[in-house]
Amino acid sequence: MPVGPTPAFRRVSEVEVFRGWIFSVAQAEMVDPDGKPFERFIIHHPGAVTIVPVHADRRVTLVRQYRTAVDRIVLEVPAGTCDVSHESREVAARRELAEEAGLVAGKMEILIEAFNTPGISDQRTTIFLATGLSPCSPKPVGIEEGFMTIETIALDDVEALVADGTLVDETTVLGLFLARARLARADTDQPAP
Repeated sequence: MPVGPTPAFRRVSEVEVFRGWIFSVAQAEMVDPDGKPFERFIIHHPGAVTIVPVHADRRVTLVRQYRTAVDRIVLEVPAGTCDVSHESREVAARRELAEEAGLVAGKMEILIEAFNTPGISDQRTTIFLATGLSPCSPKPVGIEEGFMTIETIALDDVEALVADGTLVDETTVLGLFLARARLARADTDQPAP
């Protein structure tokens, strides 16, 4: 069951101290349950989508791209920021899947909506399972995506790829495990021939 804000904590005010292309940073004045004031910085983010594209043979298409913040190339599922005004999360996910992986999904279903780092940011990422895949022309957007490569892994290899450090992106790992569990549940729900 979702848990909302604790009523005993109060946000008194919030002032934006930085605005960037995707996110902003605010300084919030708070009051704790004992009435003591404190402050926190909050990164406001429009949210993101992550897509786990699973093919009929249980292989998953991933992208390998450079990530500036960690200064390394990361193997991850297709993903993107919800940065198009009035675009639904599913439409954003379908757009990102086509742009990055060159795939169109016959079916998209939400696996989870998760906060990435709730101690500092309000970013919420919606992780989708994409099935019924067919190819389209990829349309990379941005500098990093121009150098991105596309590859596949077997869904059954996820534990080994996490254990050996190949997969380090949290939404990728979470999405792969949830997709595998959802597909296993779907397999057991199928009537016997």
